[in-house]
Amino acid sequence: MPELFLMIGLPGAGKTTKARRIAAERRAVRLTPDEWVIPLFGAEVDGKRDILEGRLLTLGLEALRAGADVVVDFGCWSRDERSAIRALAASAGATCHLVYLPVDHETQSARIAHRWTTTPDQTLPMTEADILRDRAGFEEPDPTELDGRAPDAPPPGWPTWHAWATTRWPSFA
Repeated sequence: MPELFLMIGLPGAGKTTKARRIAAERRAVRLTPDEWVIPLFGAEVDGKRDILEGRLLTLGLEALRAGADVVVDFGCWSRDERSAIRALAASAGATCHLVYLPVDHETQSARIAHRWTTTPDQTLPMTEADILRDRAGFEEPDPTELDGRAPDAPPPGWPTWHAWATTRWPSFA
């Protein structure tokens, strides 16, 4: 049975490093939008990341259906995003493993500063205000979410997670 590994965490948490390790160990397809954003859009992202994530998610589900393992390195800050991806993975006949990498503010800021210093051509700028805003908007997964139980039901007004996903990621098919 194919497996989807869903990376969860804020910028600077170590998600991509861990995603690369899992992909190498599992010979999995790794989907990391951060590696596509700058080459495709430059620093002017403005909602384009959601479109990119939708296409990558569609590709990931195709890979799962073909029997490949997949690592989704989106960050997935909301419980709804995580529930949707878990349900979509199940619909593709795959299991889903949540990989949560918490990071404290000091470590996060230091890693982001280091990234900006060492690879500015591969890094979108982040201010301290951006970091604080992101931390405030992040929904930390709780133990019941991380234990592998079935994903939550779609939010009210959404018949399925697939329907919800087509709105969250406009290019998702």
